Amino acid sequence: MPVESGTSAAARQAKQKRKSHSLSIRRTNSTEQDRSGLQREMLEGQDSKLPLSLRSNLLDMFSQIEREFENLYIENLELRREIETLNDRLAADGQTFEGADLAKGALKTKASHSTSQLSQKLKTTYKASTSKIVSSFKATTSRAVCQLVREYVGHRDGIWDLGVTRTQPVVLGTASADHTAMLWSIETGKCLLKYLGHQGSVNSIKFHPTEQMALTASGDQTAHVWRYMVQLPTPQPVADMSVSIRSSLMRGSFYRFPLPMSPQTPCEDDVDFSDKDEADGEVEGPNDCPSVRVATTTLRSHQGVVIAADWLVGGKQVVTASWDRAANLYDVETSELVHSLTGHDQELTHCCTHPTQRLVVTSSRDTTFRLWDFRDPSIHSVNVFQGHTDTVTSAVFTVGDNVVSGSDDRTVKVWDLKNMRSPIATIRTDSAVNRISVSVNQRIIALPHDNRQVRLFDMSGVRLARLPRSNRQGHRRMVCCSAWCEDNASCNLFTCGFDRQAIGWNINIPALLQEK
Repeated sequence: MPVESGTSAAARQAKQKRKSHSLSIRRTNSTEQDRSGLQREMLEGQDSKLPLSLRSNLLDMFSQIEREFENLYIENLELRREIETLNDRLAADGQTFEGADLAKGALKTKASHSTSQLSQKLKTTYKASTSKIVSSFKATTSRAVCQLVREYVGHRDGIWDLGVTRTQPVVLGTASADHTAMLWSIETGKCLLKYLGHQGSVNSIKFHPTEQMALTASGDQTAHVWRYMVQLPTPQPVADMSVSIRSSLMRGSFYRFPLPMSPQTPCEDDVDFSDKDEADGEVEGPNDCPSVRVATTTLRSHQGVVIAADWLVGGKQVVTASWDRAANLYDVETSELVHSLTGHDQELTHCCTHPTQRLVVTSSRDTTFRLWDFRDPSIHSVNVFQGHTDTVTSAVFTVGDNVVSGSDDRTVKVWDLKNMRSPIATIRTDSAVNRISVSVNQRIIALPHDNRQVRLFDMSGVRLARLPRSNRQGHRRMVCCSAWCEDNASCNLFTCGFDRQAIGWNINIPALLQEK
C-alpha cells in the first residue's frame, strides 16, 4: 500500500474537517479514520475500472451522506420523545398546546412551529385510533345485530334502485334493468303491482311525500309519474306455511324462503360468497301481479338516459338527472320544464332533494357534486363540492345541515352545508361505493359496495357493522342501492343489487356503539 507524506495526510484531514463542518456531522476522528482505512482496503481489493482516487472520493461522499442520515434519525427520535412528553403533559394538565414551552436549546429555537403542528397531528391521530380501539372493545361486549328478514325475488334483471313509500300503506318499490318497476309487500314479500310503462331500463324510483304516486326515471330518456293503488295481503299463519310450501312444490315453483338467523348473529360474517348457488336460468317473475301500463305524467326534454329523479318538498315539482349532463326541474301538474340546471362537465349519476327545504344536490362523473338552492325564487345559487378523485355515485341530504357523498374512489365524505370547503369526516373503504342512504332517526350511513358488501357507519366515520354475507344469504352481485325504512318494525333497511333481488334487513345498533 502506498504511504502518504505527513504534509499530504494533514491536508487531507483538514479538508475532511471542513466538509464535516459544512454538513454538521458529529463524529470522532479516531472512528472516522478506522472506518476510512477499512473502506479503502476494501476498495483496493475490488476490481473496478474507476481510478482509486475517484473511488475514494465517492466513498467519502457516501460515508458523509450516511452519517448525515444517522444524525437526522437520532434527532428525529429525540423530537418524537419530546413530543410524547409534551403530549403526556398536556393530557395531564388539560391545557392547549401553544408551542412556547418546548425544551431548551436548539429544539426551542429551531423547531417550535413544526413541532406544534406535528404535535397537533399526533394528538388527532391518537384520538382517532383510540376511538377505533374503544369501538372495538364496545363491539365485543355489545355487538350490532343484523338479521336478514326477507328476500324480494321476481325481477328478470338487475335492480338499480329501491325506495319505501312515505304514506300508508307502507310498501317497497324497486326499479330494474328489466324495464319494470315493482311494488312489494314488506311483510310477505309478495309483489303487489308492476309498472310497465317504460321502454328502457328503470333506473330509479321515488314516492310522493303525501299521495300514492311514484316517480320513475328510465333509459328511454323520460321520467314518469304514475299512480298506484295496492292492498296489503294478510300474512298467513305459521301453521299454514307448510301447506303453502307443499302446494308450491306441487306446482313446480318454489319461493326461496330465507333461512332464519339467530338473534345473536353478528354483522361480521365475512365468508366469501360462492356463485355456484345462483340459478343459471331466468328468474320466474310473479304472474298474478296486477300491472299499470300508462303514466299519469310523462316528462320529456332530456337528450340522454335519465339516471335519477326525485320529488321536491311539497310534491308539486320534480328534478331529474341525465347523462346529457343536465338536471331538469319540472312542474308535475303541467309537465312543463321550469329550469335546466347545467354546469357539470360529464354525465350525471344521481340527484337528491332536501326533505324540508327547496335544495337539490346533483352528482356527476366529473368527480364533483353541486348544491342548487331554490329557496329564493329570484336567486338560484349553486355551490360546487370538490373532494373526490373519481365519479361521485351519489350525494344525499341528512335531516340536519349535512350532505353525505359516495364515490368510485372508495370514499364517503360527510359535509357541512355551512362550511363547504372541506369534509368534516371521511370514510375510506376497499371498494367503490354506490347509492348510499342515511337513517333519519339513528343517523347511520348504509354503504352498498361493488364487492357485494354493505357496511354501516355513523356520521363521524366510525364503522358500526357489516351486513352478513355467506353462501346462503346476502347479495351475489354488486349492491347497487340501500334505503332505510323508519316506520317498519320487522325491516328497517333494504338493499338491492344486480343479482336481481332486494333484501330486507332488521338492524339493531345498540346505543353504546353509537356513542362517540
